[in-house]
Amino acid sequence: MLAKRIVPCLDIKDGKTVKGINFVNFRDAGDPVELGAQYSREGADELVYLDITASHEGRKTFTELVKKVAAHIDIPFTVGGGINELKDVDRLLSAGADKVSINSAALRNPNLIEDIAKNFGSQVCVVAIDANFEDNDWICYLNGGRIPTEKHLFQWAAEAESLGAGEILFTSMTHDGVKDGYANEALATLAEKLHIPVIASGGAGKMEHFRDTFALGKADAALAASVFHFGEIGIGELKQYLHNEGINVRI
Repeated sequence: MLAKRIVPCLDIKDGKTVKGINFVNFRDAGDPVELGAQYSREGADELVYLDITASHEGRKTFTELVKKVAAHIDIPFTVGGGINELKDVDRLLSAGADKVSINSAALRNPNLIEDIAKNFGSQVCVVAIDANFEDNDWICYLNGGRIPTEKHLFQWAAEAESLGAGEILFTSMTHDGVKDGYANEALATLAEKLHIPVIASGGAGKMEHFRDTFALGKADAALAASVFHFGEIGIGELKQYLHNEGINVRI
């Protein structure tokens, strides 16, 4: 069985790492290169860097930051935000990223998933889905949780897989930053429907939440931000806890 992955996520705004609650109320969390290097040393399996305002403001992801990150860490990392075409992917991979995450662009142009998979390989293409639980359904959102769409989580995730996505990164907007645990029921449904890895995002507050998303949510990886950024949970300590709980992790 593949080891479960612990993935710190660094939301980047104006060159700084920030963290919000339910996608708003952001506060500064530190230098993205220094934090990435620290997480790499502590035993994180991968990192995700998301330029959280790139799609909204029509900007491209900060390529220079990607180059700096690549020079300072030795674990795989994914970059997202403002990726709309193949040349964006090429630019970021050339700067040192291992994978790209697409969200709004994929919803607007699903063929982009297929294009990335064909040109760079499915393993490069992470489709991120921001969904909110409302009226007893999971509704997908564009532009960092600002604009609702007519897409529903499970159907869209299956479509993304069929087009060539290598992984699904599902963030529950309902759970984001609240620290009450991940959306494990929805995650378990995704794991059942899909044949590609699912990354859980939104809701980590204590170590038990990571255990539960692996055991109950059947997630392949757990992404978190503030609990790592603000020193509430140490990655080494978390992995030892998970190991003791019978979860297969790399220590």
